[in-house]
Amino acid sequence: MEEEFFNLNKASWNKRTETHFHSSFYDVPGFIAGKSTLNSIELELLGNVRGKKILHLQCHFGQDTLSLARLGAEVTGVDFSENSIETARKLAKETHLEATFICCNIYDLPTLLNEEFDIVYTSYGTIGWLPDLDKWAQIISQFLKKDGQFIFVEFHPVVWMFDDDFTKVQYNYFNKGVIIEEENGTYADRSAEISSRYCWWNHSLGEVFNSLLKIDLSIASFNEYDYSPYNCFMHTKEFEHSKFRIQHIDDKIPMVYSIKALK
Repeated sequence: MEEEFFNLNKASWNKRTETHFHSSFYDVPGFIAGKSTLNSIELELLGNVRGKKILHLQCHFGQDTLSLARLGAEVTGVDFSENSIETARKLAKETHLEATFICCNIYDLPTLLNEEFDIVYTSYGTIGWLPDLDKWAQIISQFLKKDGQFIFVEFHPVVWMFDDDFTKVQYNYFNKGVIIEEENGTYADRSAEISSRYCWWNHSLGEVFNSLLKIDLSIASFNEYDYSPYNCFMHTKEFEHSKFRIQHIDDKIPMVYSIKALK
């Protein structure tokens, strides 16, 4: 059953990649011209990455991966979408940046990669596509060097409780199993003529923390933020540059959280 879920989601992301690449949301021309896609939240956690080996899990078409390469890191990006990885490799060539890209389900990564990294990094809309966070945490630990850092920034599970219009609580905060949905368009271009069926899981903070604490990681920092750095939800307002809130909710809910964990 798990394989069916991944195949469904992979097909969805393969459909989205070209639309995302050409969307103003991802601003590829600006990126090619030198713009970084990393936000202040993750940059503060990452610190100086020059010379560091970084494993970037669920990298989509590689903009964050290549932004890290621009900062002097040696980066490996991983994603299960063939179209995303193909696009990431083309983008690396166009920007003359060096990065390694691997196409696979991250649970299968140990069969394709045998290295250790200073930092494992993943961010914004990643773990909702994964059914098993214990396996996720084991992957993180396996690829981290001793004294290595796991840097994680994610949308808050409270956000995923609401319907698309943020008018009612539609989903459970706690992970009660798979949620299967259909979507027309995509968060990067809601008018795009694509439709896809996909499945996701809402992982509570308790589930996230326990998955990391069960293995050999210690939590060094945890923060919550009352905004999103991305305009990817309905009915948003930009109250500061690149800081978005749901207009009728304002600052009353957490929208993003971050974790730094140490091995």
